Amino acid sequence: MSRRIRIATRESTLALWQAHYVRDRLLETNPGVDVEIIGMTTEGDRNKKSPLSQIGGKGVFVKELELALINGDADAAVHSMKDVPAELPAGLSINAVCERADPRDAFVSNKYERVEDVPPGGRIGSSSLRRRLQLKASYPYLDYRELRGNVGTRLSKLDAGDFDGIILAVAGLVRLGFSDRISEFIPVEQCIPSAGQGAVGIESVSGDSVTNDLLRAISHTETELCVSCERLITSGLAATCNLPIAAFAEIREGKIFLSSFVSDNDGGRVLKADLSGPLEQGAQLAEQMAGTLLEQGARDLIQGIPPVS
Repeated sequence: MSRRIRIATRESTLALWQAHYVRDRLLETNPGVDVEIIGMTTEGDRNKKSPLSQIGGKGVFVKELELALINGDADAAVHSMKDVPAELPAGLSINAVCERADPRDAFVSNKYERVEDVPPGGRIGSSSLRRRLQLKASYPYLDYRELRGNVGTRLSKLDAGDFDGIILAVAGLVRLGFSDRISEFIPVEQCIPSAGQGAVGIESVSGDSVTNDLLRAISHTETELCVSCERLITSGLAATCNLPIAAFAEIREGKIFLSSFVSDNDGGRVLKADLSGPLEQGAQLAEQMAGTLLEQGARDLIQGIPPVS
């Protein structure tokens, strides 16, 4: 008797791409599996006008999917890992992380090849406060504006002339066939990605060993390690998805390299940290980085407490 797995996903074009990607990976490793994809609409999809920081952060894209898991209406939920809060509901866990795509952010423009080419006052759109504040540090003379909606909607607003350029994740553009729209790949050193950016994760009920064994078979070990370290940094800061926080881990030549960014909501106070070490010490390094940021005052930024003069 074949095993049936019901996958919950958002109904955006990119989310459905990710769900079908996971389905195909499951079928490759377990040909006898019957996979059903269940499309759902989340609060983040319904409310496309309010800034994410005002409606609960990026976690608004996963709550309904998690409820489906808890209620037994789905066996697994597919997420962009950058949208998954550091703390998961009791009884749920991330049991697979697929191989990461390009984690960088992209500058997309019909007028300019690079962000630095945009003249003073140029309008730059992004839904991410993390992106806007990091770019503002390099280009303070640009006009950064909130831009919500799926990838197609954002590109349409750019094409309509509402913006001189917009910032999107490279991975999403490539997955949807829009790689030719990328004007510039923004270096990680200039704009550190959000924890989990470019990685697709699968959440399920922790005690469902049958489903979890199937999911584990499609997990990518190095990506899982890097994303785990990134999430340890954000959880160590007790941070929510509302805040401009970045955490990135990369494996090079047998070592793991960590970088992070924390800011207040207007970019007036910024903290950064970098660490590297052996792969087997990744978790300890991530916890150490979170501790270093806290010592530097990250908790005050996260809690919105003004610095003591």
